[in-house]
Amino acid sequence: MAKSMSLLWGAGSPPCWRVMITLEEKKLQGYRHKLLSFEKGEHKSQEVLEINPRGQLPAFKHGDIILNESVAACLYLENQFKSQGVKLIPDSPAEQALMYQRMMEGLCLTDKLNSVIYYDLFVPEEERHESALKRNKEALVTELKLWEGYLHKVAAGSYLAGAFSLADVIVFPNTAYAFRFGLSAGRYPKLAKYYSLLKDRPSIKASRPPQWLASPQGHEILRDL
Repeated sequence: MAKSMSLLWGAGSPPCWRVMITLEEKKLQGYRHKLLSFEKGEHKSQEVLEINPRGQLPAFKHGDIILNESVAACLYLENQFKSQGVKLIPDSPAEQALMYQRMMEGLCLTDKLNSVIYYDLFVPEEERHESALKRNKEALVTELKLWEGYLHKVAAGSYLAGAFSLADVIVFPNTAYAFRFGLSAGRYPKLAKYYSLLKDRPSIKASRPPQWLASPQGHEILRDL
């Protein structure tokens, strides 16, 4: 079944990582994949545009079915292969509702991280202002404190919605990204514990961005948050 799947992806991209974690959890190894370079602009290549006209990664296909939004791809894979691998959507209505809530909130965390980490990349030089970056950082701090609070309510050694679920698939890459870019474990101890709980999970280790293995620590952009 996995042989009918293909993935164009970029290393270090949380959306790409989400899809790869899900493929691992659902025992769908063996899919065709190709690593592209953001730095070289390969995500804007014709190869990608034919699958994803937005020129973004991931670009995922299962036969003739195309899914380019990472959350949609993860939901699709879980629903198509429910009986295979790890069950990623809980049966309990309460846990299921919490899972969907945290999944969607995970996208807010993605946006706020990107607004700080990639400020210089996303905003033209003539439009950059220290006041805007300061505002983005304050919004990210508020967001991170929300997640500290959520995790404070989670039992030690547990996940975001009971058992490991799609909520963790969506949120963990953001968490890993934050610490790679210098987030303080001392200031955000619950997030740090959550990161430690999941970082060695087989699906996460198998799909970890390759350049992170050679260089475990990234930049220090978030060090002072």
